[in-house]
Amino acid sequence: MVSNDMYLTFGHVGIGTTSPAAALQVNGTISATAISTSSFVVPTIQRFTNASGTYATPTSPRSPLYIRVRMVGGGGGGAAGGSGGGAAGNGGNSTFGASLAASGGGGGAGCSGGTGGGTSGSPNVLGVTGSSGGISNASTSGGVYGGNGGASALGGQGSAGTAATTGQTNTGGGGGGGQTNNANSYCPGGGGGAGGYLEHIISSPAASYSYATGAAGSAGSVGANGNAGAAGGSGLVVVEEYYQ
Repeated sequence: MVSNDMYLTFGHVGIGTTSPAAALQVNGTISATAISTSSFVVPTIQRFTNASGTYATPTSPRSPLYIRVRMVGGGGGGAAGGSGGGAAGNGGNSTFGASLAASGGGGGAGCSGGTGGGTSGSPNVLGVTGSSGGISNASTSGGVYGGNGGASALGGQGSAGTAATTGQTNTGGGGGGGQTNNANSYCPGGGGGAGGYLEHIISSPAASYSYATGAAGSAGSVGANGNAGAAGGSGLVVVEEYYQ
C-alpha cells in the first residue's frame, strides 16, 4: 500500500514549444504548474474542381512545413455504337507546378476501350494508372451493349447499357460506351479510360504553383444503327497543408 506521504514528481514535462516545463506531483492529489499551451494548427485543405489557375501557399497564421498534393486526370469519353458516330474525346491532364501530372484517360472507340491515364513527375507517395475502358459482348435486343468506362483510383466510372452513363464529376472515371443496334454489322462503343492518380509531398513549398484540373473527355456522338456514348468524369486537384 502506498502511504499518503509518498509522492512522485515528474520534472521537465513540456507541452508545446515554450517554457517553463510542467511539473506534475502526486501526493493524494495531482497538481500541474506552469503548463505551456500548444500552438498546434490543424491542417488546411484547398480543393480545385475545374479550369486552371495559381495555387498560393498560405502564410497565415504561418507557412506550412509541407504540402500534400493529390490529383486525378479527367476520364475519357465513351464511344458511340453503330456506324458513323463521332469519336470520343480524351480526358484532360491534371497538373501541379512544372512537373507533376496525372494524365487523362483515352477516349473509347468502336470495338475497343480507351486506355487509362498514367502519372509523371515521380510521385513520391503514390502513382496509379487508371483502368482502361471496357468492351462488351453482352447481347441486347437487336444489338450489343457498349463497354463500361474505366475506374480511376477514386472510382466513378460510367456504365454501358441501352443508355450509357457519364463518369462521375471530379473522379476521373471513364464514360460508358454506346450500344450498337446491329450486332452483325457494327461495333459497340468502347468505354473511356480513367484518369491517372497521384499523391506527392512537397517538403519545402514555394510561394505559389500553377495548376490545372483535367477536363472530362467528350462523348462519341450517335451514328446510324447505334446509340451515343457518355462523357467521362472531370479531374480533381487537392492540396493539403500541414503546419506541425
